[in-house]
Amino acid sequence: MPLASMAVGIFFLVIIILMFLAASLKIVKEYERAVIFRLGRLLGAKGPGIFFRIPMVDVFRKVDLRVITFDVPKQRIITKDNITVDVDAVVYYRVFDPVKAVVSVENYIYATNLLAQTTLRDVIGQVELDDLLTKREELGKRLTEIIDTATDPWGIKVTSVSIKDVSLPEGMQRAIAKQAEAERERRSRIIMAEGEYQAATKMAEAAKMYERNPIAVRLRELQTLTEIAREKNLVVVTPSAVGSDLATILGVVRRAGSER
Repeated sequence: MPLASMAVGIFFLVIIILMFLAASLKIVKEYERAVIFRLGRLLGAKGPGIFFRIPMVDVFRKVDLRVITFDVPKQRIITKDNITVDVDAVVYYRVFDPVKAVVSVENYIYATNLLAQTTLRDVIGQVELDDLLTKREELGKRLTEIIDTATDPWGIKVTSVSIKDVSLPEGMQRAIAKQAEAERERRSRIIMAEGEYQAATKMAEAAKMYERNPIAVRLRELQTLTEIAREKNLVVVTPSAVGSDLATILGVVRRAGSER
């Protein structure tokens, strides 16, 4: 009987030891860290792998070191030029110091998300609509620097902030469309005016050249008459004076060619 009771005692002792080991040995993954407190005092961060803790004495909290993606809800913001817009963004951040993330702030995820929302409203409220629409990358970098500086004491590294979408009121969309159409019309008129200016300049240069060379004018007349006759399939009859002048011009041209 004493042997049987001893065996039962040993069995229960083994069970207690196994339960103690199960409660003492903990495992954290490669991307996790365990911040341990012993009787309320910070011991530090453990992991990855197996670590030992004293049950009912040590308390630990797991911290994920992977990048966290936070989709900032759409915020209604008034820009510097008093235009109401709806803006939403995406924030990417991670924990680089798990001890600070647990000790310095109660809930680092909630705090970072709330800070991202308020910073987005503050920064967008200081820029004009044109800058918001055309300089999103610069605004994203500015938001990243501000939020990262504020969360650094919490052990948080903000890697990127991207402005996803900017929604405008319907009336403002129509105004922007009209502005774009007016800009395109302005550019087309400038191009047409530049073309006319260049053409007028060339015509003025040609007129001066014709003034210095009357024979060139007559040759141009002959070429024009030939083109008209070819295109319209006509027979062009010229006055005798014009014909004699043209014959004289052709003679001059032939002599010049023979001299060459």
